[in-house]
Amino acid sequence: MAEWHGDCSRGSNREGHQHYSDDKSLVRSRQATSSSSSCTGDGRSSPGGEGKWRDVDTASCCLLDDLKKCHKKLGRLNFSSTHTVLVDVSIFNASEQLQPQDGRDMWHKGFVKMPFSPLSVVTTKTGLRKQPTQVPRWEIISKKLDGLASKKKRGVDDVVEVIIKCNPQYTDEWTFDALFSLVKCIPKEENYFDTLFPKIAALALSLPQHVKKAIPLLQTGQCTAITLSQVQISCLLANAFFCTFPHRNTTRPNAEYHNYPPINFNSLFGNWSDRKKEKLRAIMHYFNMVTDENTKPKGLVTFERRGLRDSELPSWRSCDEKLSRLHVTSKGNIEANSAGMLQVDFASRWIGGGVLGNGLVQEEILFLMNPELIVSRLFTERLADNECLIVTGSQQFSQYSGFGDNFEWAGPHNDKLKRDEWVRLQRQILAIDALHFKYPRDQYNMIKVTRELNKAYCGFKGHGDGEPDIATGKWGCGVFNGDPQLKAVIQLMAAAKAKKGLAFFTFGDEELANGLKQIYHLLVTEKMTVEKLYGLLEDYCAVQQADSHVDLFKFIRDNIRCSRSQL
Repeated sequence: MAEWHGDCSRGSNREGHQHYSDDKSLVRSRQATSSSSSCTGDGRSSPGGEGKWRDVDTASCCLLDDLKKCHKKLGRLNFSSTHTVLVDVSIFNASEQLQPQDGRDMWHKGFVKMPFSPLSVVTTKTGLRKQPTQVPRWEIISKKLDGLASKKKRGVDDVVEVIIKCNPQYTDEWTFDALFSLVKCIPKEENYFDTLFPKIAALALSLPQHVKKAIPLLQTGQCTAITLSQVQISCLLANAFFCTFPHRNTTRPNAEYHNYPPINFNSLFGNWSDRKKEKLRAIMHYFNMVTDENTKPKGLVTFERRGLRDSELPSWRSCDEKLSRLHVTSKGNIEANSAGMLQVDFASRWIGGGVLGNGLVQEEILFLMNPELIVSRLFTERLADNECLIVTGSQQFSQYSGFGDNFEWAGPHNDKLKRDEWVRLQRQILAIDALHFKYPRDQYNMIKVTRELNKAYCGFKGHGDGEPDIATGKWGCGVFNGDPQLKAVIQLMAAAKAKKGLAFFTFGDEELANGLKQIYHLLVTEKMTVEKLYGLLEDYCAVQQADSHVDLFKFIRDNIRCSRSQL
């Protein structure tokens, strides 16, 4: 057992960094919890056996309102070598009007290859002798889209014809049974699709008028950002609906975009299931809203890739920060109850995960409720271990209930969030990907623990004044098989290093909520530092590798009790 377990006084508060162990905050939390628990005591275990803790042991947690919301001063919208803005900045700063920024097409590996690029061509046979001729692909696409858009009503057959004409090589590979089944099973009062299909076609057709500047790729190793209007995003997603993006339909290892998630919607349209039905209901509602002049969104959205150099990664064995503020609840959820905070997307390293396939857990649901997030798949390369993606300003269009096979689209959502100085909705989403453990025991390894610490810290780390605290939960604890207690402690440590508070939502898991409140109170009472917790995790992983599962919270309590007895 490490000698420092009993050294509870090591590591004082840094000047200007308010930990939740200060007296004023503790008084506030005790007042807040006095209605449901007795707020006296010292955090020690109660008589009567292991695992029995008094209500007082949750007293150190704070109220949700005590955590910081975003109040960052932005100043004028501007572009730079690391920030591409697709609207005219001078016009926006003068009048807040959103006009596309002029630019030129870039058929280059560092940029999105657009459907309307003159260099996107197909080979056709023309003339009496059927000589091969190269034709700009947009000529074919625009002709088919125009034919669809010119009618007031069109069916799925017409949509499929356009998609296949734009992608003839996939005639025998792509299926559309999910799209056909959708229009058959949806009640008449919701079945507006035959009038919506022409509107989506018109929206896709307008892409060259709305996006005139080349869109750079957010590539691995580059800290860069892209700001687009919501109208530009809708045009891009309409093209994804009709599968017009070139070079994006294969994931072969030697493919140009093999390191990017799919963006064309073909995988969403095949292999009918109840999941696909609910996904398509959400997607179609989004298009219904953005093609209506009365509900068309009129703001900006920013996608920012952040990363840490090796020199910026913490030395976790020597981090003397104490734990930051923590709010824990088993009620509510991140998106509905943490407005103004940095909301964690339990992401896949391929951003959006299985949103266009069969996946339907936290990240996929988030992307379906906020479909503008899907456009990030167009330009965001797979996340490395030291990288994250932050999206500011996406709009929530839908509500939902359930999870996985029980997920249901629950109707429209009226997003009432205020907008910031760049007319972005005050919603910030942080995509950080946890490790996927095929065998849960594999996570009890300090190399893996350190990777998760670095990933969380990369996302939590502030980049200036006025940034919000973090709203998170059981990150990587579903299909990725993470240990909820271990992941909670990892996020507490990363937040402490980043000097950010945490709102932790356990999604109905009351046992985890109570356990986390209790262990947090004990750690605060003991003035536990990040470096001490890291040492405890080293010991814990050694025990776990010895083929005997031990509850992490119990392990921490036992070690602290043991160290007390040695004093």
